[in-house]
Amino acid sequence: MIEFREVTKRFGTVEALKEVSFRVPRNGVTGLLGRNGAGKTTAMNLMTGCFPPTKGSVWIGGKEMARESAACRRMIGYLPEQPPLYDEMTVRDYLRFVCELREVRKGSIPDHVKEILSLCGLREAEHRVLGHLSRGYRQRAGIAQALCGSPEILILDEPTAGMDPGQTAEIRALIRELGKQRTVVFSSHILSEVQQICDRAVILKEGRMIREVDLTAPEGELLRLKLAAGGPKTRLKAALAELPCVLQAEEGVEKDGTAVLLLTCRRQDEQGRAEDQIFRVCGEQNAPIRRLAEDRETLESIFLRETE
Repeated sequence: MIEFREVTKRFGTVEALKEVSFRVPRNGVTGLLGRNGAGKTTAMNLMTGCFPPTKGSVWIGGKEMARESAACRRMIGYLPEQPPLYDEMTVRDYLRFVCELREVRKGSIPDHVKEILSLCGLREAEHRVLGHLSRGYRQRAGIAQALCGSPEILILDEPTAGMDPGQTAEIRALIRELGKQRTVVFSSHILSEVQQICDRAVILKEGRMIREVDLTAPEGELLRLKLAAGGPKTRLKAALAELPCVLQAEEGVEKDGTAVLLLTCRRQDEQGRAEDQIFRVCGEQNAPIRRLAEDRETLESIFLRETE
């Protein structure tokens, strides 16, 4: 749905993006991650056609932005970090105004605005003046204007910035709902937020795309477990290493007489689940289990490793 092909963007002598290539598939939610200055906002401005790339090309729905800018823009709804609101207008009047700008058929505007108000949870605030709204409602109004004209793509820049926990949870739920029927791209520096909302993430560092992460990938055949148990570590490690399901056993840091082992296993074999086999061996070795947990790589660990 969105594709960057070796995109470079320079501002004078500064290269904000450097030969960036990635694809955003149709529907679902994709997060743009990166430290401050990584190029997230620049990438979004290129997606929306705010300015052209210095080199390379940006494609939206199979059309090149540089050649078919108007057609590409019609497919996009954009919420910048600061919502483009007219504070003297009411919510309803503002959305009607945006619909007119986006050339929604005049007879369809009332029903279209009503649908957007309901979707964004703004019915109770539709007659309130935008300048009097709380931060959470202003963000909702910003997302609502991005939905005017029913665009296939939503691009949201830091949509939960500055919100309290309750407002943040509501906006996250709204973004997840929108991603069921649309292609949503949003930037955030909150890793837990991206983990909760997104189907995939693109990590930028100093203007380069350094990693794409699939956050919906099914569990693989291999399992990495962290085991903390009582008893002699060397003997327990040797006993566990003899299990056919255990491919590798590494020693972790021992604390307070607790043996810590990092085990790479097949999830299941002819003798059953790996966890069940480990429990059995610990019992035979008189090594009481104090903790057994999957040592799964998180988005936070990936991000920190890739950007440090």
